Amino acid sequence: MNRREFFEKAIQFGIVAATASLFGGFEKVFAAIKKEPSLADVPELVAVKGGLPVAMFSAGIKALGGMKAFVKPGQTVVVKPNIGWDVAPEGAANTNPGLVTAIIKECYAAGAKKVFVFDHTCDNWTDTYKTSGIEAAVKSAGGIMAPGDKKENYKKQIIPGGKAITTAEVHELITDCDVFINVPVLKNHGSTKVTIGMKNNMGIIWNRAAWHTNNIHQCIADFAAFRKPDLTVVDAYRVMTRNGPRGVSPEDVVEMGSQILSRDPVAADAAAAKIFGVEPKDIGYIRLAHEKGIGNMNLSELNIKKIYM
Repeated sequence: MNRREFFEKAIQFGIVAATASLFGGFEKVFAAIKKEPSLADVPELVAVKGGLPVAMFSAGIKALGGMKAFVKPGQTVVVKPNIGWDVAPEGAANTNPGLVTAIIKECYAAGAKKVFVFDHTCDNWTDTYKTSGIEAAVKSAGGIMAPGDKKENYKKQIIPGGKAITTAEVHELITDCDVFINVPVLKNHGSTKVTIGMKNNMGIIWNRAAWHTNNIHQCIADFAAFRKPDLTVVDAYRVMTRNGPRGVSPEDVVEMGSQILSRDPVAADAAAAKIFGVEPKDIGYIRLAHEKGIGNMNLSELNIKKIYM
């Protein structure tokens, strides 16, 4: 039995999806949020539960006004999933490839000229792009899969108001694009407890290792002020609950069947953190980004649209 078959068997017999109740859980988190938008309002955050990633995205983006609210005809878009690891989709180390396909298709339907996808990977980028399923997903949707391993593509940028970092070498696709869509996967991380959208930004800089030795939470919060994504879509369909960010076995993964969409990167991370079972204030980079005014981690203050499928 190969690795993919092992994951499939584990999912089939309920080993992977054993106990989402040990974590925050969608219902537990969002049942307490009473501030829902009226029919005339566009929500500040959309939380979707109970469907496959593509169907959840379709419902979520519609609630935010459709992709045309983010992408205009002729614009260039960068979609930034987590593609850091040479792990199959069932392992939940990377963003779900079907979700990436759906986002690219929506961008083109809205009139995008070009849609690029890339990541500065941790494992070998050619292996990771292929094994994750994202390279095939991008090509099937007509997107452009760009390498992230060439230093000449990263240019030094000033980070406004930075404390731990005042400059960073940022991939030119990010600085040159019209629209930036961040598509992290929610999962455990050994250094920061959880990795979500703002930490996914480490895949658009060159020297990510330096952040790990220089107050990583402050570095993530500092950089979040540089180029806020126009849209954050958090993949919480399969969630790696331990041994992150790469994972070790199927038992590391729980099927939570959820998705978060927001223009506010701090709110998106806060909502995802609560689904994971941790308070946003207890995750350093979320709290620091909130304090810097990059976004709002207090979900009770937001208009939230809840969609059950």
